[in-house]
Amino acid sequence: MTNQPLWHGRFANKTNEQAFALNASISFDIRMADQDVRGSIAWAEAIYKAGILDSAEHAQIQAGLLQIKEEFLSQTFTVKPDDEDIHSAVERRLGEIIGVLSGKLHTGRSRNDQVATDFRLWMLGHIPALNDALADLQSALVERAEKDYDTLIPGYTHLQRAQPITLGQWFLSHYPPLKRDQARLQELSRRVSILPLGSGALAGCPYPIDRVALSESLGFDAPSFNSLDAVSNRDFAAEFLFVAALIGIHLSKLAEQIVLFTSAEFGFFELDDAYSTGSSLMPQKKNADPFELTRGKAGTLLGYLTGLMATLKGLPSTYDKDLQEDKIPVFAAFDTLIAMLPVLAGALRTLTVKPARMEAAIDASMMATDLADYLVERGVPFREAHAISGEVVRAGIDKKKPLDELSLAEFKEINEVFDEKVYEVFDARASIAKRAAIGGTAPDAVKAQIERAKKELKTM
Repeated sequence: MTNQPLWHGRFANKTNEQAFALNASISFDIRMADQDVRGSIAWAEAIYKAGILDSAEHAQIQAGLLQIKEEFLSQTFTVKPDDEDIHSAVERRLGEIIGVLSGKLHTGRSRNDQVATDFRLWMLGHIPALNDALADLQSALVERAEKDYDTLIPGYTHLQRAQPITLGQWFLSHYPPLKRDQARLQELSRRVSILPLGSGALAGCPYPIDRVALSESLGFDAPSFNSLDAVSNRDFAAEFLFVAALIGIHLSKLAEQIVLFTSAEFGFFELDDAYSTGSSLMPQKKNADPFELTRGKAGTLLGYLTGLMATLKGLPSTYDKDLQEDKIPVFAAFDTLIAMLPVLAGALRTLTVKPARMEAAIDASMMATDLADYLVERGVPFREAHAISGEVVRAGIDKKKPLDELSLAEFKEINEVFDEKVYEVFDARASIAKRAAIGGTAPDAVKAQIERAKKELKTM
């Protein structure tokens, strides 16, 4: 068979080579080869049942498509220069195998509903891998939390020392966002699982195709509600990129803190050599490059989302060629996350924690809230207690003394309610132990969070 464009009948002149190159998408949509063949096999079955193919034709087409599938699996399929996209490549190869009969396969089908189906199938097939990678990172966080459940570390707000917390709780704080990301992926899967095939170019299929049976054969939940919407809407791609960008943001927050905590100024953590890099000039350097790259790639993921949203915003009709740009950011976002997540999990599992350095960073001023609580226990209204504690902090600053080194007389100068038990307030472990409510930083509360997380991970 002569390899001609699928639309060659309308045109007298051959497409300009540069225009063809601009138009072609085979370089990236070949990633949907398996999905394209699966969709074609299902479509062949559908048009056979509709009476368009006889049993011999159906068997021949199916055999040819299975051969193509095997060629893709064995990496022996050869893309030719005139293959515009994965659809034309498969159709061209099918013609080489079975001849002109291959032309019947496209009956009632458009590349518009074909590509939308392929794309949805690809996404449904790859979301589980992303979910598994997130689960592995969650497991790494839980493992670290279990190991360091009662280790002290300063808690920060505004990057200022705030209150003492346990390192176990800090690790676990990064678990729920990833769990919510998994939930978003699951919800997205339900919206992706809608079959466009059978919608034609835009107006629907004129042949008696059983779209419910077709949907079931490909593992979709249901056929599309409206053919115009089915071929044109890419909100599922935008939603995937939103979830990917949000995952990136959650990873970036974790990465930023790891970068800070591994710096000499903090010195709370040290990365294993396997997850660090050095300097080509400065021999002493040990850089947290994987985490810095995570921050950077989070920005790139946001760019993929905004790029596609800008594309979708300007479309006037059902299918427009602009939609060809939908797959590049989705594929890239998936590749980015699948590359990042295992590295972060490995880095966390091999991280060295420095408890003495973290505990040394906790000073008496971080128990100022506990001081207010001490006053509340003695009948002082909280707002008044807060102001009195603030005065104590100011006194410590003025006298250049840690709060726990102020004399009882100095405390009483501020308020007579203070007694000798005030010094018990400045025990960081006692402060932490009080915060035992569900979700709190007390070791027992952290243990409960760990057990809950472990149970959740077992059900994934």
